This record gives sequence, C-alpha cells and structure tokens, in this order.
Amino acid sequence: MKEREKVVRLAKLAEQAERYDDMVEFMKKLARMDVDMSAEERLLFSVGFKKTIGARRASWRTLESLEQKVTAGEQAGVTINGYKKKVEDELRAVCNEVLSIIAIHCLPLANSGENVVFFYKMKGDYYRYLAEFSAGTERKAATDQSLMAYQHAMVVASSELSPAHQFRLGLALNFSVFFYEIMNSTERASQVAKQALDEANDEINSAGVEGYKDSMLMMQLLKENLALWTSELTGGGTSKDDDVVMEG
Repeated sequence: MKEREKVVRLAKLAEQAERYDDMVEFMKKLARMDVDMSAEERLLFSVGFKKTIGARRASWRTLESLEQKVTAGEQAGVTINGYKKKVEDELRAVCNEVLSIIAIHCLPLANSGENVVFFYKMKGDYYRYLAEFSAGTERKAATDQSLMAYQHAMVVASSELSPAHQFRLGLALNFSVFFYEIMNSTERASQVAKQALDEANDEINSAGVEGYKDSMLMMQLLKENLALWTSELTGGGTSKDDDVVMEG
C-alpha cells in the first residue's frame, strides 16, 4: 500500500474511533507530503482539526460566560481566568499550526478552484478563531488576516464555482458569521448571506434541486442566520449574547 493511501486509511480509522488528535496527526503527515488533496483528503484534514478546535472553542466560551458572572477579585474569578488562559494557549497553538500547514503545504499545491476556495476559507476560519479570544493588536492582526483570506476566497469562488456550489455557500456562511461575530456588523452579515441565497436560488430554480443536497444544507443554515439577523435589525430580536449563530 502506498504511504499516502495508508495515511488516509489510518485517518479514517481514527475518525471512526473518535480519536481526533490521532486523526490530526495523520492528516498533518499527509499535508507534509505536499500533494494536491483529493475531496476525501480535504474533508479528513478539515474534520480532524475542526473537532480538535471545536471542543476548545466551546470550553473557552463556557469559561468566558462563567467569568462574567463572578465579582472582580473573587478567588473563583482568578481560577476561571487562569484556566481560560490555558485554553487560549491551546487554541492559539492549534490555530497557528493549521495556518502554517495551509500556507506551506496546502495553498501552494492547490490546483483547482475548489481547493483554492476550500483552503482560503479554512485560513479565514482559523484566523477568525484567533480573533474570537484575542485582544488589542493581536485581535486586529487576526481580524485583518481573516478578512483578506475570506475576500480572496470569495473572488476565486465567484469566478470558479457556481452560486449553488456547496463550497461557495459554505464560504458565504462563514464570511457572514465573521462580519456578525468579529466585526459586529449585523447589516453586512445579512448582506453577504442574502446575496449568496438569492444567487443560489436563481441557479437551483433554473436547474432543479436534483444534485444540490449538500448545498441545501448550507442554504438552510444561511436562512436561519439571516432570519436571526433580520429580526435584530428590525428590533424584534434578542440580545446578541443570546443568539446562536450557525456556521459551516
């Protein structure tokens, strides 16, 4: 069995066993082979890191919420803050590793529009994750990098992928979340989501829904977010802290 095939097989086994740290190690090994990843390999690479980072993002949000509920100076607050910083260090390490791999081993080898969009979107996502917990100049740098990555992906997607392509819709979904959560711009988030939905609907109405199963899921998430944001803009929504925003 070729080494590339062996690594992919091991990554799939690790996923089935829910050993995501192992899955990540296998996919890092694949990325460092400097290959233009297949659709299956892309998915394994993304899922492994997303599972790893997702648990830490959830932990950070829980700790952030707990910290806001205690009085300044209380011992409980000091303990929570110390633990939160530990989680932040882990988040920073994972994000920086992913971004390094994408820059060195993934984007230079991406030969298709799909792969270019996929990895620039992923770059935008992981800089967004950094911006979520950062402050000051670190947050600004992460925000700027995330914005540029998403914008580049949008340009390529507009010329290389159809409006109803699942990658183009997933990109619009996460870019709109970036505007909402990082830039605090509900209006801009709504504009991105609405444009993506309108363009995709035009294509699907012309071609029929057959073959658009994955795209329909992305469209549903866009619709849910757009409904939430529209409600906010018209004064009928809950506070931003209570909102549950969907992302891809």
